[in-house]
Amino acid sequence: MRALLTTISVLAAGMTAPVTAQTVQAPAAMVADGVPPVPDALRADTAPYMEFRTASFLGWNPATKGMLIATRFGNTGQVHEVAAPGAARTQLTFEAEPVVRASYARGKGDALLVSKDIGGNEFFQLYRYDGGRLKLLTDGKSRNIGGAWSRDGRLVGYSSSRRNGVDTDLYVMDPRDPATDRLVAQVSGGGWAIVDFAPDGASALVVNYVSVNESNLFRLDLASGQMTRLTPAGKTKVAWGAAKFGADGRIWVTSDMGSDFQRLGLLANGKFQPVGPSESWDVESFDIADDGSFIVTDSNIAGVSKIRIIDPATGAVIGEPRLPQGVVTGIEIAPWGEIGLTLSSARAPADAFSIDPKSLTVRRWTTSETGGLDTARNVDPELVTVKSFDGLPVSGFLYRPDPARFAGKRPLIVNIHGGPEGQTRPGFLGRTNYLVNELGVAIFYPNVRGSTGYGKTFVALDNGPFKREDSVRDIGAFLDNLGKDAGLDADRTAVTGGSYGGYMCYASAIRYGDRLKGASCIVAISSFVTFLENTQGYRRDLRRVEYGDERDAKQRAKLIEISPMTRSKELRIPLFVQTGGNDPRVPASEADQMVAAVRANGGEAWHLLAKNEGHGFAKKENVDYQFWSNIQFWTRNLLGK
Repeated sequence: MRALLTTISVLAAGMTAPVTAQTVQAPAAMVADGVPPVPDALRADTAPYMEFRTASFLGWNPATKGMLIATRFGNTGQVHEVAAPGAARTQLTFEAEPVVRASYARGKGDALLVSKDIGGNEFFQLYRYDGGRLKLLTDGKSRNIGGAWSRDGRLVGYSSSRRNGVDTDLYVMDPRDPATDRLVAQVSGGGWAIVDFAPDGASALVVNYVSVNESNLFRLDLASGQMTRLTPAGKTKVAWGAAKFGADGRIWVTSDMGSDFQRLGLLANGKFQPVGPSESWDVESFDIADDGSFIVTDSNIAGVSKIRIIDPATGAVIGEPRLPQGVVTGIEIAPWGEIGLTLSSARAPADAFSIDPKSLTVRRWTTSETGGLDTARNVDPELVTVKSFDGLPVSGFLYRPDPARFAGKRPLIVNIHGGPEGQTRPGFLGRTNYLVNELGVAIFYPNVRGSTGYGKTFVALDNGPFKREDSVRDIGAFLDNLGKDAGLDADRTAVTGGSYGGYMCYASAIRYGDRLKGASCIVAISSFVTFLENTQGYRRDLRRVEYGDERDAKQRAKLIEISPMTRSKELRIPLFVQTGGNDPRVPASEADQMVAAVRANGGEAWHLLAKNEGHGFAKKENVDYQFWSNIQFWTRNLLGK
């Protein structure tokens, strides 16, 4: 390890490596500007941490009772099928780009719908899987989202930006015959989607997402295209989350109407009737058995998932399966009643599981590889709660290195999530476990105001340009608290984050630069004005609701004032910027202008550009190289090697 760190230090310091030193060739699409080459010793030392896999449950095959999953055996994640718990993963798609969305037709399962983009551009196309090949169903140019199947498995409903690149109109199609594709409703806005079909197939349930705090539901008549609003209109903003038709035609939803949290209930005549347990946490998702006999819900309890089986007639909890503590995603009930889901935890990567709703027996379908590492070494995080500048409680998860192996105060990286409508939860750290387990670095994941999971009041506390910096001040409160921790080194602290967390990374580096050793900011917003002007048209209005409207003079002035670009001269600590060349959300120009400004001011800025990636890196060769480059950045600036 000492020889490895010495090699890293020499290269990271910009010195000439010894002639015997070998370096890793950067991926073909990677541009490393000011980033030192990666020593082969680092690649070898981190190798086990690079080889973990995950398996995400995608859905059921009604014909075989097998399970669809997304996993990776090569450079990108692809669709596989597993015939039974513990059976081999049979690969179905073999694409150069990641394929992580797929679903079989309901009923006979005689068609498989697949969705993928190119180079992370998020202009997803729909395909039919046909004998090992993907047959294009959409236009190959626009953004196409969805894939809700009708009860008989004949139709798929989806939204597309093909008309003008901005509005997401509503379409239906029989994927067996692309000629059946037809526009059902022309709409205004980029947040429209078909989420379910009525049992009789004559209408569909449609959501219009405006913001994390506001959405509305409609019934769409598939013959006439007429839409009828189902949710009440009024001055009070309400978020309607998941929505599905029951077997009897009733509409089940999650909503924060009358509550600070998302609750399960029925929507009828513009009124919401809660059903099931009442608690101060969100019901994040649910599904309904085809015969209507039960509902399964997934609640987010302080970041940890809790699965419940609900009697739809009474709202009573009739079962609580005992899953390993962790984070659940993607629940779906098979036609025969089995519940499928994905589960991950600090000690285990994501894997596919199922639950028998009657016996509550939990079956593990996949056991993902961990590069030969004993994941029992991984630490469970501590929940840290502090009071911010205004007395608001904010919290986060702290992963500490093993004190028996790493004595004394440990260096700390504060890793801020994106969104901002997101939440860091105690899941598997993947490659980051190398930092904790091998380099002795503590990692703290804050959930600042604006994060989801803590109620609609909390998530709205950062809305608009005039509240935006309050979330940055939350980071200051965390730094104050963690700086007093006897196990952490306040003199060796750094910050990182991606997307909105990338903005927070820049902003923290500027505001708290005297307390930080470096900042690694990923696909980050550097100017709210140029970001809003250049983000893709279908999402521009959606982001204006969150950040502010750059067309309004007063808001534009404030957006400029709080943008990191405006204060780039104050960013004096080493900076590492990473970006995707095809990013449709935060264009690569946001990184270019920040790097140029910092360098013009005499500052240090590394820049890593992956020309074949979008909003975050997805291809393994790119993710690995990005990680190795970050290790060098932290070694030089945080560890002092």
